[in-house]
Amino acid sequence: MHYVYLIESERDAERRYIGITQDLRARLAAHNNGESLHTSKFVPWRVVTFVAFSDPSKARAFETYLKSGSGHAFAKKRLW
Repeated sequence: MHYVYLIESERDAERRYIGITQDLRARLAAHNNGESLHTSKFVPWRVVTFVAFSDPSKARAFETYLKSGSGHAFAKKRLW
């Protein structure tokens, strides 16, 4: 499975991140261990929402959409 996930910093709820992975538990652990440059300053992180896809291209397309202007608006209204 391929997961598109939305995480939020437990220290600062304004800090949010959208990503994609095949192993959600391991990826969240990596974020919380400071292994990602984009998220290391705001640990710990928690998963707010994730969506599982069997098709990797659909997962990538959904992640790309969520990072677009209209995708940000959709996520803010429906997923965060």
